[in-house]
Amino acid sequence: MGKVESNFSFKGVDCVKLSHGRYFCVIAPSMGASVLRLRDEENKIDVFRYVESVTADEINGAREIWGLPTLYLPNRFDGGVLKTSDAEYHLPLNEEALGNTIHGWVHKRAHKIETVIEDNHKAVLVTSFTHDKNDEWYQYFPVDFKISYKFTLSDDGLKQEISLTNLSDKALPVSLCTHTTINSPMVDGGEEKDLRLFVPIGKRCELNDRCLPTEKLLELSDWDKEYLTGKMPTLQELDNDMYTAEMNTLDGEDFYGVYVKDTVNGTTVLNEVSEEFTFWNMWNHNGVNHYFCPEPMTAMINCANLSLPDDVTGYSELKNGETYTCWQRFATKKD
Repeated sequence: MGKVESNFSFKGVDCVKLSHGRYFCVIAPSMGASVLRLRDEENKIDVFRYVESVTADEINGAREIWGLPTLYLPNRFDGGVLKTSDAEYHLPLNEEALGNTIHGWVHKRAHKIETVIEDNHKAVLVTSFTHDKNDEWYQYFPVDFKISYKFTLSDDGLKQEISLTNLSDKALPVSLCTHTTINSPMVDGGEEKDLRLFVPIGKRCELNDRCLPTEKLLELSDWDKEYLTGKMPTLQELDNDMYTAEMNTLDGEDFYGVYVKDTVNGTTVLNEVSEEFTFWNMWNHNGVNHYFCPEPMTAMINCANLSLPDDVTGYSELKNGETYTCWQRFATKKD
């Protein structure tokens, strides 16, 4: 039976708790509708980075590295410049050391709750944020749009459907990502050394010393190929390893996404994504902070400014009234 608790307090923040079967998740509309916790109670798995002692203020001060924040526009734009087919925008530099704008602003905006549903098969929450002249970033990006998330918790895990709609007469650039913070270890009492991350990669996207694409797509090195066979995701540094996405296999069947296994206790966390996500970026905050991020991205870093064709970078634009949709799903299983 799906259950929705609309006034659930999590670390003192008003949240929405979805429960169904062995899963529960906690979503904070006031904090960008980020999923702050997803847990499999039966198998004692915390999917996303979770620390009981960490306060809401600490999470709020670094939203990109807790839970499941959704980013628009994600990753880096060179010098804060964003070139579309009909305009050029100059965004604030919030990564001053490298001279970039990073991760946009949407994950720092409060969402309104649009819909809640509970029945025998699922628990559902729909939230939305509308960017318009009332937003402080409108002075830099005067393009009206609405972004909404539909979260569905069921026996199949947690599915997030993202919809981005252009409410302006100007072209709306499309690039979406979730900064997916996977807990390490995942299982209560587990050990980080036992985790292996499987990512279906094709070519490496070479980055320069400012973490921007050189526009070269490289063949995989031995380091890269470890993602195909199971790379240890922490206890070593993964620093913006960016790749084109390919089809994975899971239990002998096609699986478009990544998964991470605990090789000792036989549990797996899987992240299936829709075909719109054509890149993976791996990062783990120096490998010593007990989480790692396999980030699905619909477009390459700095996509709007690159000279590569859009069918390579994944970049696209929406006209007035058009909507772009994509989705991903998180689930757990035990051998």
